[in-house]
Amino acid sequence: MAKPDPMSPEDQPYTTIEVASLLGLAVRSVQLMVDRGELDAWKTPGGHRRISRASVERWLAERRGGATRPADAAPATRGGARRAQRVLLIEDSVHFQNLVRLLVGQKFPQVELQVADEGFAGLAMAGQLQPDVLIVDILLPGIDGATLITSLRSHPQFRRSRLIVITSLDEAQREPYAFALADVPVVHKPELVAQLPGLLADALGTAASPTA
Repeated sequence: MAKPDPMSPEDQPYTTIEVASLLGLAVRSVQLMVDRGELDAWKTPGGHRRISRASVERWLAERRGGATRPADAAPATRGGARRAQRVLLIEDSVHFQNLVRLLVGQKFPQVELQVADEGFAGLAMAGQLQPDVLIVDILLPGIDGATLITSLRSHPQFRRSRLIVITSLDEAQREPYAFALADVPVVHKPELVAQLPGLLADALGTAASPTA
């Protein structure tokens, strides 16, 4: 890609390190996003990579497109009031995205739910949103959930976020991911409707509303 014409200061490109910091990702993850064509980039005469601000904003906007917020949810802040609790679901199955949306809407109407459909987007959104609870599938495109969980645990900024894993894998199939699942509640997807509300209530420190 040819280097664009000079731009105003607010349109100047990012460095790879700046994008990594902005999205809460490792530099290598940003490099892979560039290689896949997800971000527009070019190299300076000195060989340094520069990334278009517009492409970063577009990438974030596309990933936030799956966000949902109940109509009666409180704003994040209002006159200094505590923001609404946030839950981030990182799940590539539309069926289970919709099922979690239904459960949260019915039992936790005060909670702001946002959704990412792949691992890199989820990691970036987690860095931006600082959710109270992360619900993460183990098997994800882009970066698998176990690697994502390990990455989250390595960042001090996510220490306040509670984790819940959902998976279609049975206990034997989860063995390769045991390193990431230690002390994390795991919901087998066939039991999601029965188990997730209670675990989410514990993670949020609140009670689930009875189903209407």
